[in-house]
Amino acid sequence: MKLTANGIDIHYELSGSGPVVTLVHSLATDLSLWDELAGELARHFTVLRFDARGHGKTSAPAGPYAWPMLLADLVGLLDALAIERTHFVGLSMGGMLGQYFALTQSARLERLVLVSTASRTPPEAQPLWDERIRIARAQGMAAHVEATLGRWFTAPYRAAHPEVMARIGALIAATPVEGYAGWGEAIKTLDLTDRLAAITAPTLVVCGADDPGTPPAVNQTIAEAIAGARLEILPNASHQLVIEQAEAFQRLLIDFLR
Repeated sequence: MKLTANGIDIHYELSGSGPVVTLVHSLATDLSLWDELAGELARHFTVLRFDARGHGKTSAPAGPYAWPMLLADLVGLLDALAIERTHFVGLSMGGMLGQYFALTQSARLERLVLVSTASRTPPEAQPLWDERIRIARAQGMAAHVEATLGRWFTAPYRAAHPEVMARIGALIAATPVEGYAGWGEAIKTLDLTDRLAAITAPTLVVCGADDPGTPPAVNQTIAEAIAGARLEILPNASHQLVIEQAEAFQRLLIDFLR
């Protein structure tokens, strides 16, 4: 399904019934990342998932993108669907957006789940994003597939699940360059750590023990900054723990939301 909000066409899917849970995927994927989880959640909840700006079947206008714009996409979608309150689950860039949502839309938020994410991009990491954007523009997104899969999944999992690597690799390669670059520019500006104490929603922070991109220490910083937040570190998992440790993550999430 598609609707127009904040000046773009947003592709989304709704399933299940009950309290609403909104799922926001990581960079260089789309709403299909949540296929398995959405099926489980739909037994208890109304599940809203959508392709973020510049991803999947949602419009991919030229950037740079900025957090107020990306937040307006989300709020516009919720408004168009007449969703007044929702649980929020965000992975990586989705978790970054979730922090902005919690800080600015607290009346609409039930519970917050931040997965494999960060609250700040340090200055020394900004040139890394510049280089990733340069590669995407010069060589296309296919040039990012192998390195990204190497960061997102542990080596044993990659070796044992070539079919998953093919599926996720295809999502990375299919990501519009403008979407990747636009979100990359926004991620470079992320700086929320000092504001997180204002988040009042019950919060669960989850990360993989073997994640090199958003390691446990980064997620611990988030959990310590939000009063009452709970941190869960899943062993034998990297950045895409929602796939690599799907059953463990599903149990944690459903228990927390219910």
